[in-house]
Amino acid sequence: MNSTQSTQSPRSTQSPRSTRSTRSTHKKLAAAALLAAAALTLTACGGGDEKKPVADVSVETDSGKAATVLDKAFEKPDLVLTDTRGKKYDLREETKGKPTLIYFGYTHCPDVCPLTMNNIAVAKKELPKADQDKLKVVFVTTDPKRDTPGELGKWLKGVDADFTGLTGDFATIQAGARQMGITVVPPKKDKNGKIVSMHGKQVMAFSPKTDGGYVMYGEDATAADYTKDLPKLVKGETP
Repeated sequence: MNSTQSTQSPRSTQSPRSTRSTRSTHKKLAAAALLAAAALTLTACGGGDEKKPVADVSVETDSGKAATVLDKAFEKPDLVLTDTRGKKYDLREETKGKPTLIYFGYTHCPDVCPLTMNNIAVAKKELPKADQDKLKVVFVTTDPKRDTPGELGKWLKGVDADFTGLTGDFATIQAGARQMGITVVPPKKDKNGKIVSMHGKQVMAFSPKTDGGYVMYGEDATAADYTKDLPKLVKGETP
């Protein structure tokens, strides 16, 4: 007797409704596993071939798996930092009731960070002007010693001048990232003497309806993925 057949339960003849329920459960479990991994997964920007163009926009056809919808939303980080004008910026107050994307990275990163931010910038331009004005995109540096307000401002101007850049005390930044399940460690020199910043690669989308972080994107999310999802994220809908 085939071993697979001998262990098969009567549920193999599930109704379509039962099958959907099982798939939903599997999806929830997968999301939970991804979140657990996210807290441990780090990237050292610049770890690959540095001859590769650093700000190419990824425009691959999306696989439909870019967005992970979380079963339990993250609370927006209680972060009070400094923006690119040198002004105090209370993240919760400034983004309250607004669709918000938050990413932790640094301006000296030659690959993942500029690619991620450029992908979002490209997608944002596809939105109607009214929706572009609603969307808040916040880039929080993981390398505050080098990423001063002025440096952040210059870097973001080359991506999207309306994006918000934040810097400040590293411990405060690290604690804020941790509230979102994202790990950030202090910048350090690699074996070649180059300063690198190890940080999680996730982009978290916060709903304008609840201010909760309910959708997460990994480094493989493309401009096409964000272009498809932003119209829904702006409304607080599930992509």
